[in-house]
Amino acid sequence: MDLLKADLPDLFETLRPLLAAEAAAETAGTGVDAADLEQAVWVRLLEHRRIPAEPADWLRRAVRGEARRARRRARHEVPYGHRQHSADGGSGAGARTSAGAEPEDALLHGEENRALRSAVARLPGRCPELMRALLSPRDLTYREIAGELGISQGSLGPVRSRCLGCLRRMLAVEVAAPALRGMER
Repeated sequence: MDLLKADLPDLFETLRPLLAAEAAAETAGTGVDAADLEQAVWVRLLEHRRIPAEPADWLRRAVRGEARRARRRARHEVPYGHRQHSADGGSGAGARTSAGAEPEDALLHGEENRALRSAVARLPGRCPELMRALLSPRDLTYREIAGELGISQGSLGPVRSRCLGCLRRMLAVEVAAPALRGMER
């Protein structure tokens, strides 16, 4: 039977509750939006250009098919601007970007990490050891860090604060002031 404009409103009203229930059941916990799935099934029906012999059965199959496609798309899509960073204090790799990162991003992050590692290495006393332990990919606890450095766990917080303050001051001096523009001259 051809899909006529006169049949559409009746068909939509008849199938709407079933479609809503099927779409909600297929998308539960998958990260796919049920409303998007419903819309895709309606479009598929319009592209089909005729009313199926068994509309309810067709609708269930169409929902399952569209849900599979939507889940497949969701697995392969990466949100725009998404970057994964992980701190790696001592191994030399530094923060890494995701595999699809632009070369310029990788270069900038590499330079930032080299500058940070260089500043950490110039810190006084036990600060370089402490900062490397804090940034370790092993994710050490305060107890483990204190044991490795041979200091009490209670003094670790104040020492960390002093080291971070010193690092902050060093980096502030190294950062160039922005050039004046426009009316500021």
